[in-house]
Amino acid sequence: MRHARPAALFTLIAMTVATLVAAPAAQADPPRALPVGTLPDDARFGSLRTLDSYFPMKPVESKQDWPARAAEVRRRTRLATGLWPWPTRTPLNAVVYGKVEREGYTVERVFFEAVPGHFVTGSLYRPTGDRGVNKDGLRPAVLSPHGHWSNGRFYDAGEQGVRNQIAIGAERFEVGGRYPIQARCVQLARMGCIVFQYDMLSYADSIQFTEHRPGYRPDTCTADAWTFGSPAAEMHLQNVMGLQTWSSIRALDFVTSLDGVDTSRIAVTGASGGGTQTLLLTALDDRIDLSFPAVMTSTAMQGGCNCENAPYLRIDSGNIDLAALAAYPSDDHPLPRPLGMTSADDWTKELATKGLPELRALYKLLGSTDEVVAGTHTEFKHNYNAVNRVLMSNFVNKHFHLGMQEPVIEQDYVPLTKEELTVWTDEHPAPSGDMVGAPHKRAVTKWMTQDAATQLAAMTPTDDAKLAAFREVVGGAWDTIINMDIGDVKDAMHELKDKSKVTGYLQMTGLIHDDARKHAIPALWLYPKGNYNGKVVLWVSDTGKAGMLEADGQAPREPVMALLNAGYTVAGIDLFGQGEFTNDGKPVESQRFEHYGKGDQPWHNYAAYTYGYNPTLFAERVDDVLTALWMIQHHERTPKGIMLVGMGQQAGPIAAAALSRSGDTVERTAIDTQGFTFASVDRVDHPMFVPGALKYGGVDGLLALCAPHALWLAGTNDAAPPLTAAAYKTAGEDKLTMAKPGPDENIDAAAVRWLMQ
Repeated sequence: MRHARPAALFTLIAMTVATLVAAPAAQADPPRALPVGTLPDDARFGSLRTLDSYFPMKPVESKQDWPARAAEVRRRTRLATGLWPWPTRTPLNAVVYGKVEREGYTVERVFFEAVPGHFVTGSLYRPTGDRGVNKDGLRPAVLSPHGHWSNGRFYDAGEQGVRNQIAIGAERFEVGGRYPIQARCVQLARMGCIVFQYDMLSYADSIQFTEHRPGYRPDTCTADAWTFGSPAAEMHLQNVMGLQTWSSIRALDFVTSLDGVDTSRIAVTGASGGGTQTLLLTALDDRIDLSFPAVMTSTAMQGGCNCENAPYLRIDSGNIDLAALAAYPSDDHPLPRPLGMTSADDWTKELATKGLPELRALYKLLGSTDEVVAGTHTEFKHNYNAVNRVLMSNFVNKHFHLGMQEPVIEQDYVPLTKEELTVWTDEHPAPSGDMVGAPHKRAVTKWMTQDAATQLAAMTPTDDAKLAAFREVVGGAWDTIINMDIGDVKDAMHELKDKSKVTGYLQMTGLIHDDARKHAIPALWLYPKGNYNGKVVLWVSDTGKAGMLEADGQAPREPVMALLNAGYTVAGIDLFGQGEFTNDGKPVESQRFEHYGKGDQPWHNYAAYTYGYNPTLFAERVDDVLTALWMIQHHERTPKGIMLVGMGQQAGPIAAAALSRSGDTVERTAIDTQGFTFASVDRVDHPMFVPGALKYGGVDGLLALCAPHALWLAGTNDAAPPLTAAAYKTAGEDKLTMAKPGPDENIDAAAVRWLMQ
């Protein structure tokens, strides 16, 4: 039978867990759980998820479950976009000038600094007259990100383009159809709304980025300054999606600072890539009171641009889940905020049957029945045309109580020329020199790095309050990066494959199954004869279970033999990508990687097209360790103690991550990082590539999260790293031991000696 559990194995599993001791690469095959040439039946060998996979909303079963799910998705979104914690809100230094008068509204030129030296540019539409004004003399405001239409705010569909749109009923007027991005703002302004339309990176006046989809070019990076798309930027979670989202948040800061704005009536609406920004801004900022993402919300394609993808963003979630955060519970919005959407003959065409019903069910569950709507005009291609603009106008009119007769019908208008729209003039010249291109991108990422480092330094856990803040921010970040803890394992079981008696110990091989997730982990168990002390050591190394054995692949290494002689059971596992998970038994040298399109452009190889949808290899391996720990802990013959040992440049950090997520499962842990630092990772498919690792303290951050577990530590230059030292000191228990090998004693032997004390 598949999950047979012989008594000898049960006794074995009662053993101690010591995880991850690195060893020289085995020169012969170690004992196997499966025949040579057979890989484990593990779901992780399946195809990677991509932006074109299927992303149904993850429902909640009760109203009480929603706040936790909403908080989980919001934190994931903030982390992915580099906004966990929030960057420092530096002065906007906004410039508003060059007013142009039109019938019923005015338009002004605007630029401000989202971060020092990086400008957000746009057009500010203000109504004339008194429509939209409330009893306090305040008007609603609308943010309007434009999306991926050529030249953004300057978009011109052309004479033939608008004629075609009028002919199929998509547009009503030649001007509105030719300049539909302006038309949206004009209509809202005439309805009484203050409207700010701002540029996406490298569109219209946003000229500091010379390309909208920056790819990694090594010649633009140095050791202490890098550009977006580089491994270093990703390891700090610096991405164009995050910069664009922060620009949207700063645009909201700008709008809410204007005189005459009613901060209880703030909306955002955009289409396509502007729809993505609409989803994100609503998901992250409670100041948004109404959201209308057009032709973007879908269970299908999630966004085909760098500015719509970020590492971790759509693991266990998708755009429907992001849209659902319009129902994020807050003091200002105890009920869900109004959410309007449109679909077209594109990836959103199934919204009416896939996504919309789930959103309506959530709103109903939360006590709101009529505040989520969708216009499903699939007779039109991808658009924000007059038909859909009317739907949006009606939605804003209703919820902001503007008092216009419905349906609200657009009127013709006089468009602004490019010369009237541009913010860069002789009076305010455009950025140039080092404020454009690669030097500018390096300056932005450098500011981001320094700002995050300053915030992390302020959280160094030197007192109880700072320790709590460190665990919330840094611990919360690693929660999302790894995306599991030991409590997420539900029913891991061991399947015995082979058992044999060897001089001095009993040897067994098998598979650890987690059927719920379809994981199968090859394992090797060494059980002492006659003097079992009830403790287990789980031994995982850089080379898998082979790390327990000598180079012949058979005899246990001396430190392992010392444990067996002292009565400990020792277990080793192959982590995903090691041992029996590979065809040749050698650990993989690269993670699986999914590029966009043909992969022939630098931006096609952006890390988020893989890690925005799939866990990193590091996370998968931490998962394996936690699964093995859970199985041992919950075996029917409960062990008296479980120990964890991690020694190796990969195994050490993995052990630290597993320990930090293992609750009170592990009694003692020995780790040797062998000097590894995430700063040494120089490619996005490296086995230890972990987006965000450097932002959140690297190995030091992981070790600090282990406090106050009993920890023996080597590989950090004979001294505890600063965050780790501070966390252990503040935790108030003297449970951090720095390695001090005796004369002629190697690190492994010293670790085992400490474990057995």
